[in-house]
Amino acid sequence: MTRTRFLTGLIGAPIAHSAAPAMHEEAALDLGVRCHYQLIEVTGADSEELRVLLEGVRRLGFAGVNVTFPYKEAVVALLDELSPDAAAMGAVNTVVVRDNRLIGYNTDTSGFARAAAGLVADVGQGCVAVIGAGGVGKAIAFALAKLGVVELRIFDADRAKADRLALLLRPHGRAIVVDSVEDAVRGAIGLVNATPVGMLPSRESPVPEALLHRGLWVADAIYHPLWTPLLMAAKAKGAQVMTGRELAIYQAADAFELFTGRAASTAVMGKAFDGVMSEARAK
Repeated sequence: MTRTRFLTGLIGAPIAHSAAPAMHEEAALDLGVRCHYQLIEVTGADSEELRVLLEGVRRLGFAGVNVTFPYKEAVVALLDELSPDAAAMGAVNTVVVRDNRLIGYNTDTSGFARAAAGLVADVGQGCVAVIGAGGVGKAIAFALAKLGVVELRIFDADRAKADRLALLLRPHGRAIVVDSVEDAVRGAIGLVNATPVGMLPSRESPVPEALLHRGLWVADAIYHPLWTPLLMAAKAKGAQVMTGRELAIYQAADAFELFTGRAASTAVMGKAFDGVMSEARAK
């Protein structure tokens, strides 16, 4: 690609804390190109409002945008084309403008698979609990299935969401919907929080502390704060933990390559991410 200037961004709410602008813009500078990454915070948008936003992305020269909570599923029907992964799970976190067409991808899946590969390989192929069956929960569940996890136990306060995810996963591995967090975690070797519980200003945990133990690995998709109440409690119990840092960096790197056609340095993105987190802690 000969293009050297890129307009990208993020649609969602709340996103003021996002490290994405720093990660994408620093990765571009490292490659000798320029990227402006615009936060587009929109609360309570309905389908028509999202359609107008995406039409603006198409017409205003964007290379593409990321999509985050709560719109990862809502945008699917508004796009011209979906990658096979995005189509399979019905969730999109990256929209690329190509030949005036809006194409949806899910780099949460590829990013989480990269982030968690070592963790899953180290502890074996037992059952993993996934708490939350929304957009990021779908992506994480598909990533775990790709990594060879033999059984996923899915819990969501909205049972219908969990049932839909289990149905989508059926061709890819064993997925069981359970009635409580306790049922999900009991006997599991891994646990992933894919809900917003624990994201600032919330200081709650989606999993009771009594269910955490040394024989469980625990990951959280949240990175604001980096150390959520769940992760702090799990670490105190001796569990192996993974913060949202790795998912944030790897999904951003994969999205950057889709936007620009260039491979981003995850080391550069990681340094930018850490800088944003350091500034947030100082406030």
